[in-house]
Amino acid sequence: MTKHRIFTTSVASVYPHYVTKAEKKGRTQAEVDEIIRWLTGYSQKELGALLKRQTDFETFFAQAPRLNPARALIKGTVCGVRVEDIEEPTMQAIRYLDKLIDELAKGRPMEKILRA
Repeated sequence: MTKHRIFTTSVASVYPHYVTKAEKKGRTQAEVDEIIRWLTGYSQKELGALLKRQTDFETFFAQAPRLNPARALIKGTVCGVRVEDIEEPTMQAIRYLDKLIDELAKGRPMEKILRA
């Protein structure tokens, strides 16, 4: 199986786009960070260090302290693909994150985004 190019892309290179997308809709960087921490189990300090080190997506998700089990409740489409149907774990994790950021930008309440 060939590796998707996004796997080797640094999270730091995409992170500003997540923040910009959220801020354009009146949301905050802190909310973006909260979503990432919820999904991965990283602390804010760990997240900052990973962004600074330009960690790639594959490593970012492979070394996540605790992928949230409630991520299985994330449903819907990103780029025309249903996130719950993606079989490759890293790609599914990336698309879960994309979906959560989309929900944030659409004004969904944080408690619903975080499946509380």
